Amino acid sequence: MKTNFHTTSALQPTQWILKSLLWIVTLTAFLTSCNSNDDEGFQAISIPGITFDGDIDCCTAEEALQVYNFLQTVTIIPELTTEVAGKYYVSVYTKSGKFHTGYNDIYFVATKKQNGNYVKDFQVTALAPLMTMGMGTSTMKHSTPTSAGTRIFDYSYLALRSGWVSFLMNSTEKDTWELSYDIQILGETASVAQAPITVDALPEGQAWLKSFKIGDKSYVISLVNPQLWETGENEIVAYLSERSMPMTQPFPLSTDKFTIDIDPRMPDMGNHTSPNNKPLERQADGSYKGVINLSMTGLWRIHLVVKDTEGNIVYGGEELDEDGFSSLFWDVTI
Repeated sequence: MKTNFHTTSALQPTQWILKSLLWIVTLTAFLTSCNSNDDEGFQAISIPGITFDGDIDCCTAEEALQVYNFLQTVTIIPELTTEVAGKYYVSVYTKSGKFHTGYNDIYFVATKKQNGNYVKDFQVTALAPLMTMGMGTSTMKHSTPTSAGTRIFDYSYLALRSGWVSFLMNSTEKDTWELSYDIQILGETASVAQAPITVDALPEGQAWLKSFKIGDKSYVISLVNPQLWETGENEIVAYLSERSMPMTQPFPLSTDKFTIDIDPRMPDMGNHTSPNNKPLERQADGSYKGVINLSMTGLWRIHLVVKDTEGNIVYGGEELDEDGFSSLFWDVTI
């Protein structure tokens, strides 16, 4: 079969002229539309509750859209939201709108009452959780690990701040949590003081935070977001904090440098392990990162062996469980 590649020459003159005119009109309309959008920039973007009026303190329409889209993936915590100087609102979010035992990401957004737009220049500091254990005159108070303040979440999200809190235990009728923080926004300051919050227990059989002691120092090691893991290789991230003295102060990140070997086992499957795991190494931002390979779904017990900078085991070598593995571990189900 012979294919004719000269189809244009087969058109009648009138048909060819009409087709050319139609192509020119279409191209002109497209270029005019592009020029119109360029002139308007991102002001054509519409976001519920936001008016774009060129306020230099606030996001452009493009920046605001990025923040707005992110906020659709998290849930507000109304009891932590506050008004600042009658001009701004600061809202607080977590993934589920709740807190749970162990590590929790927490997000802050400031908006201007005048136009509803997101403000880029603000800081959240002095993130301070506090638990009161007991009731009446028989009480004890303690804090828990937190991030060192908050940071810009990502340079694509200039109006979004993020931090984290890792709760040692869940709330009960007698054991209650509260959270405080300070705000600085465009020359104005405010605080949220001792706002009551609820911290839920993890599902039964899960343990994402553990404490241990080396010499006279007490540490808390918090596993970051294991609910996002899948079978196969996963990045494993943790934070190592030191208990404060007094314990009512937030626990800061430890400046001590360790290497933490990970040994994942399946206790319900004869304690078999998985290959190609890499130890947790301290990063410049204070986090510990490694690689964990989980070959199947189910309960994984991740045993931890802590080594100093010279490779000596400083915890997890003699502190063994009944099966002979380190008694310092996390339990995670995927």
